[in-house]
Amino acid sequence: MIIQSQEISLKHLLTVEALTDEEVMGLIKRASQFKKGARCILNKPQYFVANLFFENSTRTHKSFEVAEKKLGLEVIEFDASTSSVQKGETLYDTILTMSALGVDAVVIRHSDENYYHELVESKSIQCSIINGGDGSGQHPSQCLLDLMTIYEEFGYFEGLKVAIVGDITHSRVAKSNMQLLKRLGAQVYFSGPKEWYDEAFEVYGHYLPLDELVEEVDVMMMLRVQHERHVGENHFSKEAYHQAYGLTIERAKRMKKSAIIMHPAPVNRDVELADQLVESLPSRIVQQMTNGVYMRMAILEAVLNGKA
Repeated sequence: MIIQSQEISLKHLLTVEALTDEEVMGLIKRASQFKKGARCILNKPQYFVANLFFENSTRTHKSFEVAEKKLGLEVIEFDASTSSVQKGETLYDTILTMSALGVDAVVIRHSDENYYHELVESKSIQCSIINGGDGSGQHPSQCLLDLMTIYEEFGYFEGLKVAIVGDITHSRVAKSNMQLLKRLGAQVYFSGPKEWYDEAFEVYGHYLPLDELVEEVDVMMMLRVQHERHVGENHFSKEAYHQAYGLTIERAKRMKKSAIIMHPAPVNRDVELADQLVESLPSRIVQQMTNGVYMRMAILEAVLNGKA
């Protein structure tokens, strides 16, 4: 697919399904331009943004913050542990307050899936919503930075073979990626524990044992085991999981020379993949984190311009 040069304007960023192919590719191009030193183009000199993270986060939270500061935005501090949330304030009322104060856009991570519906349907809330992750639902900005990383490597999506491996049922990263990769022409495969897989995903790809995939795929996308979403369940031991479903040193040696390793992080080292593979030559995990800043700059610019 050819990337067209165009200004992208979005009202919100909630799910990947809401984006057109042209918007996806436009965001990838714009993020690449930012990575090369392009300057931000906004419709007014001052915008206020706030990052509201009700779940723990390092990469998403801090990369949005760095992106906002690179764009010259005014970042309003928010800490859920010291806010009126502790007094029983609802998410809706928190965002209503931000909107009333004149905040232009809010980045939200919340444990409730689809939390954003009530917010975007409100006539009183005027700020734009950027979904930083909703429960086990979606993670659109991670998906877009992943696609940027893949596009930098290969220059296309059509026909690429991508394996998504691990805790798929609980992964908002997996759900966002499988949808957009399929739509852009990639061949998607799944692997990992069968009990963490849902046959509903077959519309996007096919499940195969990891040892059948490792020699065939162009992208090996490993997923974090989300222990916090398995409360009360019997867990695999780290060693057992690594040997059965992880990218071991032995499996990595069987990968194609052109294949790359990805992971949204944080990585459980020697669980999803061997410790020494995290910063190995085929790994693009550090590049994903770097690209996260530039993709989130592109997202913020598009959303703020969409308010004009």
